[in-house]
Amino acid sequence: MKYKTAIITTIFSFNVSATELVYTPINPSFGGSPLNANMLLNKAQSQNKHKAPIIEQSYAEKFQDSLERTYLNRMVREITDIAFGEEIDESIFNQDSIFLSGDYEIQVITSTVDSITVRITNTTDGSIVVIEVPRFS
Repeated sequence: MKYKTAIITTIFSFNVSATELVYTPINPSFGGSPLNANMLLNKAQSQNKHKAPIIEQSYAEKFQDSLERTYLNRMVREITDIAFGEEIDESIFNQDSIFLSGDYEIQVITSTVDSITVRITNTTDGSIVVIEVPRFS
């Protein structure tokens, strides 16, 4: 009996300590460590079975797309300049103009005093979009 009492006394004499369990999220979007972002992204990409279709274009098609983008950028820049009253020496809009780009016909009407009207017509289905840009000069 003394032996059992000694064992029980010894067991209860040890210090026992515990802390509460704390959940730490892994995903940085939910408060986890930002260092986990690359690991999670790599896991997601390795599991992704969807691939974007690759559209092959010839050099001529790429060149035509580049020319159209450049021309459309110039049109937008000049419409903006005209709308804000800046004088342009060599404008493509010295008069009302019609431009063809792919399946679209773009008509720019600059003859009105109050606004610039851009009329975009889809030549394949006949749909029309009209954009009016006010003049601020």
